[in-house]
Amino acid sequence: MKKKFLASLMAMVMVFGLAACGSSTDATTTEGEDTATTEEGTTSGTGGKIGVSMPTQSLQRWNQDGANMKAELEAAGYEVDLQYAGDNDIPTQVSQIENMIAGGCEVLVVAAIDGSSLTTALQGAAEKNIPVIAYDRLIMDSDAVSYYATFDNYKVGQMQGEYIRDALDLDNAEGPFNIELVTGAPDDNNVNYFFGGAMDVLQPYIDSGKLVVPSGQTEKAQCATANWSTEESQKRFENIISSVGYGPNGVKLDAVLCSNDSTSYGVQNALQAAGYTADNMPIITGQDCDKPNVKNIVAGLQSMSVFKDTRTLAEKVVVMVDAIMKGTEPEINDTETYDNGTGVIPSYLCDPVIVTKDNYKEILIDSGYYTEADVA
Repeated sequence: MKKKFLASLMAMVMVFGLAACGSSTDATTTEGEDTATTEEGTTSGTGGKIGVSMPTQSLQRWNQDGANMKAELEAAGYEVDLQYAGDNDIPTQVSQIENMIAGGCEVLVVAAIDGSSLTTALQGAAEKNIPVIAYDRLIMDSDAVSYYATFDNYKVGQMQGEYIRDALDLDNAEGPFNIELVTGAPDDNNVNYFFGGAMDVLQPYIDSGKLVVPSGQTEKAQCATANWSTEESQKRFENIISSVGYGPNGVKLDAVLCSNDSTSYGVQNALQAAGYTADNMPIITGQDCDKPNVKNIVAGLQSMSVFKDTRTLAEKVVVMVDAIMKGTEPEINDTETYDNGTGVIPSYLCDPVIVTKDNYKEILIDSGYYTEADVA
């Protein structure tokens, strides 16, 4: 995939104070106030019920996304129906969304498990003129989707590919270098952007022979990991280690492209079981800055992770919801990139940031995202 996607850099306006995040439950509905007052003293929120559908509680990032979303929306004066679809259970998510539509939700914010599985469920939203914001994952083949809010996912992949390129000094070093590729769920549309962005950077070096993939697994389908599962990633990489003969005293492994932290953690588990330590671990990428992965970054077991501050995304979606509820157009900064099969979806793209051992304190600790104890 050779397309280059343009994402404008937009300053994020802190419209609503970040409310403390309470514990999440599988189905939470809380009565909010009719209005809320922002730090600038203007009234925000018109009341009304907002449905928020998250895919799972088994991954840290979705727990945080859901909690942040709920807190921000309630602070803005809305009643929130927050629901998690078990452990990435599509029928559960479909049923929950149908219940939200029937239960009087006026806007839906949906992080889809499978971007192509919600067409029928969302038809009811279209019939009732309920706006739908696709959250972080684009919902495919549905004309019910009004807006898309996410991070610049192509840029995430680019950052990972560029990190490997620069760490190996591919433009100057002789090579060849051995690399393996690990991406996420094949039914997650974001994989096209994560994997595509990274491969746009790395493919020329593979084509020239500077980078070699000894397993031969270079296609997206070969590198996919169902449900972004740590366990599945670990199993696949154990097989790669065995088949290629990787090891501290075997075939040298220079880098592993991992599209997110859960798959990266599985790769690290497999490599540690094969005898790798912080002293000889290959370059390993990630995304999300999950706590166990940040600990491994500090310990030297993972090289980097792309940080997508869920507080920023939650704040932006709250502003979008508030605009919709007031009958105005939400701010968007991309009208070209994300076509869900029914047309290009107006989108707002937030900017990701690279986190390494050198800057994790500044980005994660000093900002209040984590405490020192969280990643000690």
